[in-house]
Amino acid sequence: MTKRIEDLKITENTRLNKDIFILGLSGNSSLPEMRPGQFAQIKVEGSPGTFLRRPFSIHDVDYERNTFRLLIQIAGDGTETLSKLRKGDTLNLIYPLGNSFSVPEKNKRILLAGGGCGVAPLLFLAKYLKSHGLNADILLGYRNSERIIESGEFSAIGNVFIATEDGSEGEKGLLTDHPLLKKESFDVIYCCGPVTMMKTVAVYCRKRNISCEVSLENLMGCGIGACLCCVVETTEGNMLTCTDGPVFNINVLKW
Repeated sequence: MTKRIEDLKITENTRLNKDIFILGLSGNSSLPEMRPGQFAQIKVEGSPGTFLRRPFSIHDVDYERNTFRLLIQIAGDGTETLSKLRKGDTLNLIYPLGNSFSVPEKNKRILLAGGGCGVAPLLFLAKYLKSHGLNADILLGYRNSERIIESGEFSAIGNVFIATEDGSEGEKGLLTDHPLLKKESFDVIYCCGPVTMMKTVAVYCRKRNISCEVSLENLMGCGIGACLCCVVETTEGNMLTCTDGPVFNINVLKW
């Protein structure tokens, strides 16, 4: 799959809540093929303390408009700098990087489970599956109603179920406590979010013999397997999150 290093124009900077925003990007040439689960490494200009590129999941792709979007949470100087970009500004990216989620066989019961900003790769995945004739239920977990993001976007694709820790919307409790997981039977679960949440989902899937893939977040210096700072232990030895992942089947992970 073609990888590019290029300058792209900002087409939008939309704030979803106090610390999460979406950057839209477009270039002069047609977008390369991208698949759900892949990511981009962004060079952050204007942030003296940000030496390394920052990885962000590809959130959505619109080939007709030749644009794609990244969902970003402000977590430091680098992401704070990115949040201040304006339409028309230029951003240097390496993309698309990493592997992708698999596409299951027809007639499988599919669940997408995302916690917090872990919903980032799942919107693209939901649309991608839909384009292949596959429907998925979507379970999203947040701290409270003020933290809910993109629920309307997901609702346009499939059935959405919400969990909030304080019960301000949807079911009260953690995503992994949602009644959907107790009353429904799934064949495949795709998951992204806090590590504790993904590990709990992994335990749930192993007990029920459910195929499960998770998207890992890890510190990445290069995104192409050169710096070796994103090593993850697996049953097949050490692997790199950036090139062997970020998507892993739970049976490979030592969880």
